[in-house]
Order: sequence, then structure tokens, then C-alpha cells
Amino acid sequence: MSKDATFDLVIHAERAVFPGGIDSARIGVRDGRTVEIARGGDELSGTASAGVDVIEVGSDEVLLPGLVDTHVHVNDPGRAEWEGFASATRAAAAGGVTTIVDMPLNSLPPTVDVAALETKREVAGPKAFVDVGFWGGAIPGNTSELRPLHEAGVYGFKCFLEDSGVEEFPPLEPAEMQTDMAEIASFDGMLIVHAEDHEVMTGAPKNSGPKFSDFLATRPREAENVAIARVIDAARATGARAHILHLSSADALEQIAAAKAEGIKLTVETCPHYLVFSAEEIPDGATTHKCCPPIREESNREALWQGLIDGTIDCIVSDHSPSTAELKLLDTGDFGAAWGGISSLQLGLSVVWTEAAKRGIDLAEVVRWMSAAPAAVARVENKGAIAEGNDADFAVFSPDEEWTVRASDLYHRNQISAYDARTVRGRVTRTLLRGAPVDFDEPRGTLLTAR
Repeated sequence: MSKDATFDLVIHAERAVFPGGIDSARIGVRDGRTVEIARGGDELSGTASAGVDVIEVGSDEVLLPGLVDTHVHVNDPGRAEWEGFASATRAAAAGGVTTIVDMPLNSLPPTVDVAALETKREVAGPKAFVDVGFWGGAIPGNTSELRPLHEAGVYGFKCFLEDSGVEEFPPLEPAEMQTDMAEIASFDGMLIVHAEDHEVMTGAPKNSGPKFSDFLATRPREAENVAIARVIDAARATGARAHILHLSSADALEQIAAAKAEGIKLTVETCPHYLVFSAEEIPDGATTHKCCPPIREESNREALWQGLIDGTIDCIVSDHSPSTAELKLLDTGDFGAAWGGISSLQLGLSVVWTEAAKRGIDLAEVVRWMSAAPAAVARVENKGAIAEGNDADFAVFSPDEEWTVRASDLYHRNQISAYDARTVRGRVTRTLLRGAPVDFDEPRGTLLTAR
């Protein structure tokens, strides 16, 4: 970028997170883009325009790139009583997330053709407080819709190998998954997979009750392990890019690492709830903690952390999957019948940083897992790092501030949280989208189109 331009915003930070670590910085912003960065005490070579805004990041704060959450269920239109774009994107901004990519199901219609994508974009546009991109869906019979959706700007395609929970988004058989992968490979797209195997699930115990251990048995690790093996085989056969959603079973890490070493185009995410909670601590009847695949044992949690550290797992995203309180069956605590999903869009950075700090993991690494890495996986351009040429999306984070989560204070439409009353470390104090502080009254987000 040119070094001789004027700026309309300058940011001074004693600590800023860059791709290579934390450093002091002066950052010049013009027209919503980062145009110059001076690090380590250097001065900017550009000049400030008259009346330029200057943001001084406090010595107890750290400037972060805006986080990128590529796994968010907004459910709007059609099930906006579960969550809508206005509430979801406010929650994102409050948690330092400046870009979300919306999942294709739970909204009506699901995003399985271009007409449905256009409907969703029309609904999202006036309500977005942060930038929003979209995934398409791969369901039985819509192979011919995949290329048009790609050309219309979706970031990739989601499929299930087991029941999705909503009848309008049925699962693919493994053979059709491979057919779709071959089609997707032809235009260098990506298939993202909810990897639980239907055959294994059919043979698992059935559950309808409040015991978490009974629920856990209904979704065994083997269902994930087998499904992930199927995804790897299909990616090997087709050359397609494939992505494993919300990895819960640490048993699969070995085959994932082997596939990557082989050169298969495979990436993997996990989620805050798998890194924070363990099965042993979840009370019976606590359907706030139900998600699919489920939260597993403490030893599994620690193996997932190791998978992040060694690079087998690429990134951390929320899988924000809200519903109404009624669907969570909080009165009966029936895990079998309750909606599966944990809402954490506003809380991800704080809860992950709390656990990472206990394990001696640097903040810069956490930010990479939650910003640069998901942006790279989904190929979201100009996001995910403080870098010249990128959008000037930032979060100001107070890493040592302790606070207690109150579900009633969250921007989520349904203020139900597995993290309610949990004390966490680190709070987002400000969020900037393209150099402007997020205004929680006036939506200024942009709809993103994959290129």
C-alpha cells in the first residue's frame, strides 16, 4: 500500500496481535482499509487528515484483528424466533467477531439454490451489524444447483451424513456425497461436512431422558470416526477440498493427521464447548449443554487441545446453534427430545482464552485459531489479520479482566447459555468494522461474496 497517503483514523496500541506475534503498533486507516502499519516504536510515514480520529488502546488492552466465525446458524428467515440477523450480528460484534459465515439450514427456505440465497441476502442486508457471508447446502438431488450457488458467491457447501434435525435439509448418502465432491472439485469449491455416520448411529442406543451419560451413548465416537474416514476417502478420490465441522471425537485425530500428511485437501474445526466443558461435569437434565456431536470426556477435551497445538485441528468456530427456550425443554431436561445446539457467538473468545491461558497458550495463538485460520479455510478475503490491505476490522480486548457471564445480558435473541454464571477471563471492550466503531443501533455490515 502507498505510504504517502493521508489517514482518516490512526490507532496506537502498545500491544497488537499480528500473524507473527504481539508487538506495539501505529496503524493508519483510510476508507475502511488498513493502509500503513508502523511497528515497534516506528512512526507512520503517512499523514493524518484534518480532524482525524485517533484511538489509543490502553496499556491493559490488546488490539486484535476482528474475529472470523465461519460456523453460525442465524435461522433467518423462517425461524427468526430462534435467532435473527440483527440479534446474531450484534452478539458477534460484542464478542469481537466482525465477520460471520451463515449456515444454510434452519432458515426457511434452506440455502440450497440461488433463489433461496437471494431471499436470505435480502433479509440479512438491512440487519447486519457485522459482515456476513453465506454457505450453500448440499442435499439429495441438488447437485445441479452447486455450481450456480458457487457462481453466486457462497463460500462452499454444507452436508450432513446423519439427520440434520430439520426435515427440509436431509442427509446425503456417502455415494452422493462423493458425487457432489466431484462436482465441487471441478470449480475448486469446498464441501463442509457434519460427520456422524448414519449406519453407526442406527446401531447406537436410543435415548429419551435426562441422563447425560445416556445421551452421550446415543452419539458414540465411532459415528464420527467412521464418517470422517468416509469424507477422507471421498476427498482422496475426487481431489476436492473437504472440511470437517465441529470435531468432537479426538479418536479421529490420527486419521486426520495421516490424511493431511498424504496431501489430501482436508481441514478441521472444533468449537469452544468441546474445549471448555467435559462430560463429567454436565449435570443430568442440563439441556443447555446438548449439542451434536456431543461434549465428551475430560481426556477427550485435552486431546482436542493437543490437536490444536500440533496443527491437526485448524481453527475454532462457534457452531452457534440457538433455539427458543421451549425447544430446549428446560423444564423436563429430556436430552433425547431437546434441540441440540449451544449458543456462544458473543462468548467464544473469552471462554477459549480462559482455558488457553490455563494451559500456557499465547493470546496470539488463540487469535490465529479464531481469526486468520477460519478466514483461510473458507477463503474469506481481506479478513483475519492486522495487515496492510486488509479491512480495518479490529477488536479491543482486555485479556486479564475477569467477569461472570449472565445469559440475560447477551445479545442472543434467546438468552439461554451453557456458560451462564461461569466466570471467565478476558472481555472485548470495543469492536471496529472497517475502521468505524460498531454502532449497536445502526447496522453497517456488508454482505460478502466469495470470489
